[in-house]
Amino acid sequence: MFKKILIANRGEIACRVIKTARRMGIKTVAVYSEADARALHVEMADEKVAIGPAAAAQSYLVIDKIIEACRTTGAEAVHPGYGFLSERSAFPKALTAAGITFIGPNPHAIDAMGDKIESKKAAAAAKVSTVPGYMGIIETPDEAVKIAGEIGYPVMIKASAGGGGKGMRIAHSAAEVHDGFARAKSEAKSSFGDDRVFIEKFIVNPRHIEIQVLGDKHGNVIYLGERECSIQRRNQKVIEEAPSPLLDDKTRKAMGEQAVALAKAVNYDSAGTVEFVAGQDRSFYFLEMNTRLQVEHPVTELITGIDLVEQMIRVAAGEELKIKQKDVTLKGWAVESRIYAEDPYRNFLPSTGRLVKYRPPQESHASSVTVRNDTGVYEGGEISIWYDPMIAKLCTHAATRSEAIAAMGDALDGFYVEGIQHNIPFLSAIMENPRWQSGQLSTGFIAEEFPEGFKGNPMTADLAARLTHAAVLLDHIENRRKREISGQMTGRRVEFASDRVVLLGKDYHPAQVTPELSKAAAESNWRPGMPVLETMWQGEPLTVQVRRIANGYRLAHRGIVVDAFVYTRREAELARLMPEKKAADTSKKLLCPMPGLVVSIAVAEGQEVKAGEPLAIVEAMKMENILRAERDVTVTKVNARKGDSLAVDAVIMEFA
Repeated sequence: MFKKILIANRGEIACRVIKTARRMGIKTVAVYSEADARALHVEMADEKVAIGPAAAAQSYLVIDKIIEACRTTGAEAVHPGYGFLSERSAFPKALTAAGITFIGPNPHAIDAMGDKIESKKAAAAAKVSTVPGYMGIIETPDEAVKIAGEIGYPVMIKASAGGGGKGMRIAHSAAEVHDGFARAKSEAKSSFGDDRVFIEKFIVNPRHIEIQVLGDKHGNVIYLGERECSIQRRNQKVIEEAPSPLLDDKTRKAMGEQAVALAKAVNYDSAGTVEFVAGQDRSFYFLEMNTRLQVEHPVTELITGIDLVEQMIRVAAGEELKIKQKDVTLKGWAVESRIYAEDPYRNFLPSTGRLVKYRPPQESHASSVTVRNDTGVYEGGEISIWYDPMIAKLCTHAATRSEAIAAMGDALDGFYVEGIQHNIPFLSAIMENPRWQSGQLSTGFIAEEFPEGFKGNPMTADLAARLTHAAVLLDHIENRRKREISGQMTGRRVEFASDRVVLLGKDYHPAQVTPELSKAAAESNWRPGMPVLETMWQGEPLTVQVRRIANGYRLAHRGIVVDAFVYTRREAELARLMPEKKAADTSKKLLCPMPGLVVSIAVAEGQEVKAGEPLAIVEAMKMENILRAERDVTVTKVNARKGDSLAVDAVIMEFA
């Protein structure tokens, strides 16, 4: 077994690998860019090596720097994580030439399966059903339009070397192909250093189901069940689960055996994932194979009890798999929510900045419910514009799907993040969604359930009652503390009226300070300044996030974020008379919707622009965002230039 390994990655996956290596008694080496000098994975590792500037192309993607770090530290093997160099055959080839072991599949398997164009050809040769498409290299937008027309709309434009939703576009028309082709190539080049793209038919109402395979260097390959990854946004997975609510035992076995046959055909010898697009009738087509560890691997680990990182390390060291196919049993249900640094209320645009507060729920491994949080950040750390916007992967495991979902809802309620925008309210809303709870999924789920974008979960009577109770409880705890302030004048004790009125958003809700509520206040461990209130409501646990605002609280619970003000009856009467403050008029300005870099400005001062035409392109976290005119306008002033780094709401240009 190796004595020391280097992790050629960053963030939560680097931390994840370090945890398993530490448990196995293996020392670890972290590499880091200038932007990651204070990152969590750097603190966790036994040794650390700086490898260059913030841009991945100058640090994490430079093979020579990784090899030099191995030589400097004496690392015998390298785990690539996912992304970066994990699916480039040149990397294990260079490591082998330097006498270093690659903790992943052999270069032949990566070449055969890792490239999405070549993997389709290999699958077709092996008589595996594949999605119709054009697997050749496409050079120009006009050629892409011609090919898309022959395939039939809608089509998917995909980066050959891609993953994680980068370099992918769905197009429903020739115009969208023309525009999407250029954007996909540009994103692919900046994210993977490879701008090749291909086009395939986009199957309507599909489900994304993938099979986890595990092979060794002795010809053994097994499958570890499936994961359903249909909850996606912009082709990026948001929520995953294992097993899939769609599959039955017969289909699971058929998909698993097909995945194993494909892996054996290329002598696959590590952890890998064979992805399928599935119809609602359980028909399935080979999509691609990811020759690496997947982001969502924890849900498979939770239902099988198998540490995939450990198995990758053991296989790389030459050990034979001790697990046989008959030994693999799926126990219970696991759900994973990806916590992203993005603003769900602004069309999920990236958010960067400092994590002023980062308080994840307590991890637990109880017999009934497991809560696991894979993360690479810490309170006080910074979310930069340079890398993926993922903050953490929150996982829950329970005996049944409904129990795992309920546990996830509770865990999300207790996950407190301050300083940046994040998608926790959105994830919480999905947990409450009846269609999600029933398992009626497709990759179009988010677009169909939130056609106007995310505005927050609807305020039901039950949620309003819970939040009203929480607000009155918080107010009562603070009032009790005020009564205990020393130095108060003696005389008659201050009495507080028992009748209350709670303003939640724009609606008033009557409430009472009952003896039961007073008892709950006395027993509560919540104190002013604490970010999470944990109490009981009608015999059930209630978890609410709390942020103090002027004269009230900002409460977050089950996908709702609302300002709450607790009044006496008379105060509520007066509050109803207060005029509403109107928002500033920004209709004549183009504001930067997120922190990012200006890729290009498409217009000049004095130019007339029609609705829908592009104004500028802003890049953040490896994604390019085209900002378009919402109406016909004339540009009067351009305030930003190509290469500028802008803050959120910075004025890019002004209109007449």
